[in-house]
Amino acid sequence: MNVAQVEFDAEGFYQALDATRQARRNMPWRRVADEAGISASTLTRMAQGKRPDVDSLAKLTVWSGLKADDFVRSRTRVESAEPLAKVLTYLRADPNLSKESSVALEEVIKATYRRLQTVK
Repeated sequence: MNVAQVEFDAEGFYQALDATRQARRNMPWRRVADEAGISASTLTRMAQGKRPDVDSLAKLTVWSGLKADDFVRSRTRVESAEPLAKVLTYLRADPNLSKESSVALEEVIKATYRRLQTVK
């Protein structure tokens, strides 16, 4: 896939944030920033069409309940994620595992996966 044909719809994400903000009793943008744990200037830049940095994007998705991948646009067919990548993502997100535990499990799973993987 040509990654040059994949874009993040920052304007659409900002509009969805605004809809969320309005649904929450027309909450002021400053309060959105405070609750999300980002700077108010990030929201100002987004209102001007700029993209948020990855940490701000993550915090805003958590605050709003929106999914960032819903705003990824592609003009080409997108392959689904690799199974190993999906498993490792779930391990890192598991609140029952410490970071050290998830890293240890990742190492075991990666080694086992490589050992058992069939060559196409």
